[in-house]
Amino acid sequence: MWDNEVLLRNIANMLLACSLIAVLAGAGYYLMNLPGLFPLHNVSLNTTPQNVAPERVLQVLRAEIQGNLITVDIDRLRRSVEKLPWVRSVNIRREFPDSLTVQIEEHQALARWNDSELVNLQGEVFAADCKQALPSFIGPEGESAEVARRYAEFSRQLDTLALHVTQLVLSPRHAWQVRLNNGVVLELGREDVQQRLERFVAVYPYSLQTGNDGNVARGSVAYVDLRYRNGFSVRRAASGKG
Repeated sequence: MWDNEVLLRNIANMLLACSLIAVLAGAGYYLMNLPGLFPLHNVSLNTTPQNVAPERVLQVLRAEIQGNLITVDIDRLRRSVEKLPWVRSVNIRREFPDSLTVQIEEHQALARWNDSELVNLQGEVFAADCKQALPSFIGPEGESAEVARRYAEFSRQLDTLALHVTQLVLSPRHAWQVRLNNGVVLELGREDVQQRLERFVAVYPYSLQTGNDGNVARGSVAYVDLRYRNGFSVRRAASGKG
């Protein structure tokens, strides 16, 4: 092999090329990390958040920024901002010559979850302070997306009656219970829940509707059990005395 002039020449050329690449890579790394090269001067939000204070976002970013425009750890910045309440996702991009632009997607609250957290439109649970009047979802851990999906289905079915779900409960055995804005509680059970709710929607205007104010009054329907194959049972509000 050592007598093969062509092979030796090829090996030498390969070693020279590798050495040159290593030198260029080292020089590039050194240049990219020079403090005066591509310094970061601006961090901006491309939209104004509704529930997150812009000043708080910028404060977090400025505390986490290390390096210049090229070497700054974008993933680290994104994870830091996503820890803020109401922040669902963050996109950060470099803008030459000296800026970062931040786009924030906020959670949109759909309901309260187990009286302690919130559920967004995607069915994801998050923690944040919220003064808004929201329906209540109650269910096992990990089932928030299913509860949100059923809420949308039930709401569409009830729209024709101008009724709204104020509380939706999924039991550990996956049975459904619905409380309406007029106070009526519907027991739907585990099977054929949409068909059972359709049965309620069909008969409500004729035999179950509450008083003129739409609220459960004494003697009116308070509870409807729809878990029967061909019918339902009704419990009326206590009439009291006087």
